[in-house]
Amino acid sequence: MYIIIGGGGQVGYYLTRELMRQDHEVLLLDKDPARVAELTLELGAAVKRGDACEARTLDSVGAERADLVIAVTGDDEDNLVICQVAKERFHREKTIARVNNPANEKLFQKLGIYITVSPTNNILHLIEAQIPHHKLVPLLTLNRVGLGLVEVTIPASSPAVNKSIRTLELPPTVNIALIVRGDNNITPQGDTVIESEDRLFALTTENGEQVLRERILTEDSVPTTDTIA
Repeated sequence: MYIIIGGGGQVGYYLTRELMRQDHEVLLLDKDPARVAELTLELGAAVKRGDACEARTLDSVGAERADLVIAVTGDDEDNLVICQVAKERFHREKTIARVNNPANEKLFQKLGIYITVSPTNNILHLIEAQIPHHKLVPLLTLNRVGLGLVEVTIPASSPAVNKSIRTLELPPTVNIALIVRGDNNITPQGDTVIESEDRLFALTTENGEQVLRERILTEDSVPTTDTIA
């Protein structure tokens, strides 16, 4: 893959280094001449001075053939502009943007950024995953296809406990992909019975997420037919 990265901070540096180790063609852009000189000492020709927000800069590094454009500067506005220019000017659909302020994530998603990464939200989600809880925790959002990966630990009071997945009557927009029970990973089937403290991982749309929440966290929300005791 040919990957363009905007932003030569620590995130941009480590991304470039690791992607080069995986034999990808990578071009890292940064505006600061001192930072560019520093990065060039280790990364060589993979680093170029330039403003990734500018169409002429992206044009000069061959953005029209880029498989992926990644914006990881410390400024959300710059990251949004980089991805928008790549998308609108060079018709690059696959863009990844770092979102420093979690409050801006919805805006990025509405403007069609392929994938957004919010370090603050990610850390919060990791913390939530380590603290006993019984609520849906978003793990990943795929904006272009309108899907998210969510995790939830089933509380003992859940109406889904001791019922089969089929009983939940989940819509096609919800796909329970994995159940972690203790040290065991279970590939769920329709007749798989849900137990208290199971960790469910599901791919779902935003509307499907609400249905899943209702089915597993709201009392009396699961149909009583086909119950497995």
